[in-house]
Amino acid sequence: MEKPAYRVLLYYLYTDIEAPEEKAQEHLEYCKSIGLKGRILIASEGINGTVSGTYEQTEQYMNDMKADPMFQDIIFKIDEADKHAFKKMHVRPRQEIVTLRLNDEDVDPRKTTGNYLSPKEWYEKMQDPNTIVLDARNKYEFDLGHFDGAVRPDIDYFRELPEWVDNNRELLEGKEIMTYCTGGIRCEKFSGWLVEKGFDNVNHLEGGIVSYGKDEEVKGKLWNGQCYVFDERISVPINQEEHVIVGRDHFTGEPCERYINCANPDCNKQILTSEENEAFYLGGCTHECRVHPRNRYVETRRMTDEEFETQLKKIDEYESAFQK
Repeated sequence: MEKPAYRVLLYYLYTDIEAPEEKAQEHLEYCKSIGLKGRILIASEGINGTVSGTYEQTEQYMNDMKADPMFQDIIFKIDEADKHAFKKMHVRPRQEIVTLRLNDEDVDPRKTTGNYLSPKEWYEKMQDPNTIVLDARNKYEFDLGHFDGAVRPDIDYFRELPEWVDNNRELLEGKEIMTYCTGGIRCEKFSGWLVEKGFDNVNHLEGGIVSYGKDEEVKGKLWNGQCYVFDERISVPINQEEHVIVGRDHFTGEPCERYINCANPDCNKQILTSEENEAFYLGGCTHECRVHPRNRYVETRRMTDEEFETQLKKIDEYESAFQK
């Protein structure tokens, strides 16, 4: 079997790391020396990373990490790729490897976390009517793909999730909670927080969505759409048997799985839209963003003032006709 040209490694580990600032600089130099690209966070509580490289580079990285007693328990999730998934290599020290900002309520997942469910256990328990499946990701991640029947918290950042739970506690009480995220790291801490807040029967998907999609028995069933990932791929498939598009175009509501950033650099909101609608709406998610003086869509295409005004008129005419 031919080896893949490139691979993407997704991993994390909660472990004690002394002097995370020094460790981050040391690890950055090491990653660059073997040719990796990616994004890694290092904190006193552990490490969280996604890196890409050739087959040989990623093999060396995994072997070297496993040889370090500090990181020997890391589990790597491996995706094949035809090129790098990142442009550069970044290793940054942080207060947390996943930002929940609980302050005095901070949770150590090595001491308190929910029950781990294997992909098969997750698939079976999802179909129990007394369970509630809670997505622990941001709403733009959910909108691209999610488990069938999952609850979508209205959050833009993971750190907003505890407040959302506090405001929607009645939705969860009395239910067996199943929570999930991309690779498992967010749910390690979030499910522990749920336990400490007094919720009973808290479960989370071991290895996250990515591992669920790779399981050869479950084959990603009951997942709809794509899984959002934080690299240049943007998304990866999960359901091996059926692909159901759940994403909807920001402008027309039509099925769509193509994400862009709003052309207004001060907004930069991620929206789902087709190439045609991106062009028609000048890349801006609202009128205010379209007329922003630094509209990136307008700048990169070097549109003249006349072309810009003509397109704004077309948009206005279309929206006026649509509203009648």
